[in-house]
Amino acid sequence: MIEEKIRQLYQIIDDLEAAYPEKHFTLDGILIGNLGEVYAAEKYGLKLLPETTKTHDAITADGKYVQIKVTQGKKIGLRSCPDYLLVLQVQPDGSFVEIYYGQGEKPWEMAGKMQKNGQRMISLSRLNTL
Repeated sequence: MIEEKIRQLYQIIDDLEAAYPEKHFTLDGILIGNLGEVYAAEKYGLKLLPETTKTHDAITADGKYVQIKVTQGKKIGLRSCPDYLLVLQVQPDGSFVEIYYGQGEKPWEMAGKMQKNGQRMISLSRLNTL
C-alpha cells in the first residue's frame, strides 16, 4: 500500500511541475523519513518507537534497536552511532532499495567529520561497500 501512495505523490509532483515549470516540488525531510519508516516496519517486521525516541526509530522482534534512514539522494546524515542502521533509497515508482542493513558502528566510523548541523555524512556508495 505504501508504495502505491508514494507513486501517487510523485505523480502529483509531476503534475505540479508541468503546470508550474518555474517551480520545483520535492518530497523531502520528515515526510520521506516517515514514509520510509512505515515501509521498513511493514517489510522488516519492526515495531516503530515514539518519534521522541533518541537515535533509534524501531525495534526488531528480538529486541535490537534500529535507526532508519531514508533518502532520495546519494548520502545520509548520522547524529549518533545507532545499534543497527537500515538505509533505504526511495525511488520515483514508490519502491525502496535497501542500501545497508547491519550494525551501526562501522557506518558511524566511516562517516565524515561532524558538521555544524550536528551530523556526520556518509555516501550511499560507501555504505554499499559494507
